[in-house]
Amino acid sequence: MRLGLTLLGYVCRIPYRYRGKYRKVKKPSMHDLLKMKQDFEREEQNMLILRHPYLTVEQSSGHMKDLIGDRKDNFLKKIYGERDAKFQKEITIAERLCHMRVTEAWD
Repeated sequence: MRLGLTLLGYVCRIPYRYRGKYRKVKKPSMHDLLKMKQDFEREEQNMLILRHPYLTVEQSSGHMKDLIGDRKDNFLKKIYGERDAKFQKEITIAERLCHMRVTEAWD
């Protein structure tokens, strides 16, 4: 009797029930279908905006050049200046080998 209750009480609990060959597949509800429809509509609106932009390619190519150019140059100069301050500029071979030069004369 105890063995029968034990065997009848067994439930197959597969850890990854919603993956694999024998998975349980959830049926789509009406809410899921409406959500998918809204996603498609939103995607279509985005594609419409991308197909017909407000500015043409010629107009959008340089309309911020005057505003961005100076700020970008100043920013890059500042970054490069900080980088050069941390590290030495350039070390030549003559500077590396200056300890070998004791005297200038050959005699």
